[in-house]
Amino acid sequence: MMAADSAVSNGGEDILTESDDDTLSPDDLSEVLTAGTKESHDKAENSPFVKDFLRGRIKRELFKLGTAALYHVYSAIEEEIEKNKDHPMFAPLYFPSELHRRDALAKDLEYLYGEDWESKISCSAATQPYVDRIHEVGRDDPVLLVAHAWTRYMGDLSGGQILKKVAQRALKLPPTGEGVYFYHFEGIHNPTSFKRLYRSRMNELEVDAETKKKLLDEANLAFKYNLEVFTELQEIGKDIKEEVQDIGFHAHGDMGGDISKCPYYAAKMAVSANTTYACNFAKMLLGQSTVQVILATCVAAVAGLAAWYLM
Repeated sequence: MMAADSAVSNGGEDILTESDDDTLSPDDLSEVLTAGTKESHDKAENSPFVKDFLRGRIKRELFKLGTAALYHVYSAIEEEIEKNKDHPMFAPLYFPSELHRRDALAKDLEYLYGEDWESKISCSAATQPYVDRIHEVGRDDPVLLVAHAWTRYMGDLSGGQILKKVAQRALKLPPTGEGVYFYHFEGIHNPTSFKRLYRSRMNELEVDAETKKKLLDEANLAFKYNLEVFTELQEIGKDIKEEVQDIGFHAHGDMGGDISKCPYYAAKMAVSANTTYACNFAKMLLGQSTVQVILATCVAAVAGLAAWYLM
């Protein structure tokens, strides 16, 4: 694997290039989590809420509620991270200026709700157990914060980028970023390199087989909480009368059984140096009228999403 090729900062100090081993073992923590959460990840990706979002069928009020839910989740994660930033099992993964999302979400909520946004949002019934679990972990077993940080930050740093572009187009948000600051990691100049660095730091943690199992269970639990939030939002959306239209991408389940038609799968194959899939991927994108209009957007978004699958 390539060394990190762009500088990032950790607690204010620059980290220039940090070597990342070419060979990953199935026993490495990052690989254990990736393989062990695949089913949970697929369930979340193919949930009705996410599928509608990817199509661009997102209602503004629902988007606002989803942003509020993320604010509560990240407030909890980052509160517990700050409390445990010197813990030997989390200190190597402490990247507040690069990763923390609470302030960005606050800016989004101010744009979406107005200056008095704090009085207009609340922690939903599905979000509260997620928040409670994060605080419980931070208090009683901080090692498990690694699973929550990995699940949220790595997903939003990569796959979340495509949601940003879909939301901007579907909701007619300003191209300058208002409403989707959450997805903009201004402290990270090269997301792929940063994810390699983060994965390398994870794999250097001294964790035994039992701890890996606990972290995997916690990561799957985090996916379960996220899926419950998606389900809640989908139900709420049924009562919101608002016009939406298909303008985005499709999830695996809409490909008629042909996974090669999925933009995520095609992107993965393309970046893995498979030229056939790279060409097919380009043809697939150009064949969609919507993508013809936002081709430049798609290139950046798909590259980020592919990085999630390859991390």
